[in-house]
Amino acid sequence: MISLKKHTNIALGYFFLVGLLGTFLRFFFVIPIPANFRYVVHSHSHIALLGWVYIALTTMIYKMYFAEAGFGKIYKRIFWFTQVTLIGMMLTFPFTGYALFSITFSTLFLFASYFMAWFILKKTPSQYKTTYSFKLIRAALWYMVFSSIGPWALGGIMATMGSASIWYKMAIYYYLHFQYNAWFILALLGIFFFFMEQQDLRPQKGHFRSFFWQINVAVILSFFLSVLWVEPPWIFYVLGGAGAIFQIMAFVNFWKMVEPRWKQLHFSPFLKLLLKIAGTALAFKLILQLFSALPWFANLAFSFPDFVIGYLHWVFLGVVTVCLFAFLAHHRLLSLPKWIFWLYFSAFLATETLIFYKGFVTWQEMSLFENYFRWLAYCSLFLPFSAGALLLKNTLTKSQFSAKYK
Repeated sequence: MISLKKHTNIALGYFFLVGLLGTFLRFFFVIPIPANFRYVVHSHSHIALLGWVYIALTTMIYKMYFAEAGFGKIYKRIFWFTQVTLIGMMLTFPFTGYALFSITFSTLFLFASYFMAWFILKKTPSQYKTTYSFKLIRAALWYMVFSSIGPWALGGIMATMGSASIWYKMAIYYYLHFQYNAWFILALLGIFFFFMEQQDLRPQKGHFRSFFWQINVAVILSFFLSVLWVEPPWIFYVLGGAGAIFQIMAFVNFWKMVEPRWKQLHFSPFLKLLLKIAGTALAFKLILQLFSALPWFANLAFSFPDFVIGYLHWVFLGVVTVCLFAFLAHHRLLSLPKWIFWLYFSAFLATETLIFYKGFVTWQEMSLFENYFRWLAYCSLFLPFSAGALLLKNTLTKSQFSAKYK
């Protein structure tokens, strides 16, 4: 018997560690810390994407398609093999950076993700394979596999051209693009469509087909937004801008499909509010990407790293994580007290404001207010605190959650 609640708690554990590592990084600028900043950054980013988000998404996908299918043994083997690779990364990256053992564990994770993709694509029961939700999940999984070309390329790039090469950054941006804008977003969309299908709120075939090809065209073309920092020929700006426009068109169509069914959707008012918050954060993301297709804004963003850092955190914490909270809670895999969420969300807004403020101040060649880094570190403390409180709440809850969100 698989305890998906336990697997959710493991994902929450990674989220708590991500918050601790992120806060630890911000205290580097406040007090002397005898550690390698860059090594901790590697650990923080790997556990954020591959621990919290990956485990939460695959746990929900398993619950959607396999809870009654009888493939528990295969899934458990893949799941626990994945945990070995994640723990290995946690124990090596902070102390060695990219070295033999950390690279070994991160490579093994790639194989674990391939096994997971194969399992879902191959073993999903046939009655689900024609659904809109599975079409999105299938595309998301393929994009996850495509994203791994970036990490595979890094070894060759470091061996031949070194980490100072533009191709080193290009491989990282390639990986991040297909993780953030494809695997994460399409998987979340697939989960949302699954809920709609379970409630007999399936949109018309033509509307979905239009949305589906637009979102896929957007994923491919918007990758070119990630290369504008090298000031390439004008055609790259056109392709990136077209990707941003297709992305907006896709989500406008998505809203046209959802809006008539929104009141009928059986999400609690609190969880619907979370989805509205995530949707607002997503709209801001789409606008930022559209502006980044313009040369002036592209140069501005990549000239001041705080804008890029703020953007990545905005998507990770404001779009992806808020959606994960709502979907896990709706699946009854997560108990989400309102006070914990609002504490988390307040910390998110405070830290994002401070990060974008620093980018603006640096751009304008102004001075930061006194004790800026100390305030940023103190505000950041509430992120692991809220994640830890959520983990504790869910660890102490013995049975599936029956309380309704009101």
